Amino acid sequence: MPLAAVPAHARRAEALGFDGLLVPEAVDDGVLAALLALEHTERIRVATGVVVAFARSPMLLAQDAWALQRLSRGRFELGLGPQVRGNVVHRFGMPWSPPAPRMRDYVGALRAVFECWQSGGELRYEGEHYRLDRMQPFFRPEPLEHPRIPIALGAVGPHMTRVAGEVADALLAHPTQSEPGWLRDVVRPRLAEGALSAGRSPGAVRLFANPMTATGGSRNAVAAEREQAREVLAFTFATPAYRAVLDHHGFGAVADELQALAGKGEWSALTRLVDDDVLERFVPSGSFEEIPDVLAQRYAGLADAIALRLPRDPADDERFAKIVAALRAERTGAAPR
Repeated sequence: MPLAAVPAHARRAEALGFDGLLVPEAVDDGVLAALLALEHTERIRVATGVVVAFARSPMLLAQDAWALQRLSRGRFELGLGPQVRGNVVHRFGMPWSPPAPRMRDYVGALRAVFECWQSGGELRYEGEHYRLDRMQPFFRPEPLEHPRIPIALGAVGPHMTRVAGEVADALLAHPTQSEPGWLRDVVRPRLAEGALSAGRSPGAVRLFANPMTATGGSRNAVAAEREQAREVLAFTFATPAYRAVLDHHGFGAVADELQALAGKGEWSALTRLVDDDVLERFVPSGSFEEIPDVLAQRYAGLADAIALRLPRDPADDERFAKIVAALRAERTGAAPR
């Protein structure tokens, strides 16, 4: 989505009744997208989902987060991710080190900066990867009315998931990692392990599911969404970092074939390997009227929030708003509005 389209998209999400908006970082800077979304809305929370932490210094990102929190009067959430080594080193030109301990250190540095600015005290942080010990008055921003900036981590592997349990306020699950069995059997226990090791309650870390939901106003529309999801899954599962969830559900042979074809550059042949059994497990599907029950059955008691894409056609917004209302009613036990 080009930056020029973000304001209208954010206003539309707010009008549909969403609690929050996740803005990604791919072609454009996620912080810029978050700025536009916050500037053009009044109620909805906005989270970066996710910005590449290791392409930025903690101080620069702390400045951005503080400014966005002030602008929005407390509606900003900072979502961070590590990115893979090839991108960090060759796309961003930054040094590489094991990502989980570095992310733990990064979040610690951010919290230290926030505390320094809010309390007016000295900046003293020294970790394994980051040392911050200078904050002249000229560069010190004013304290905030809402100083608690939630930090969420995008985590796939076991080490980063445990770090999220230790230091984060939330974990943003990758679409391939949002399958309910994986969340229940693997992600939740790892989060709890990390939280307990840091003396925290496992319930202190929210879990955001981010499934590739296929829905629409007709069977043909749902089928088209499913086929697009099949293509994305095929491409993503061809990357070794994402295969563990396939192994967990007995689809390891599919991962082997996908990686072999990708290694040969045969990208067009990947999709046929993701059969309907794989699709059913990873892609919640149903019409606008059916999908609230489908999602509620999958994620009730398991995820604290569900990320959904807005419908492609704004003509469907009135029907889609009923999905949002139904899911909120399921969560709160209230009657849908």
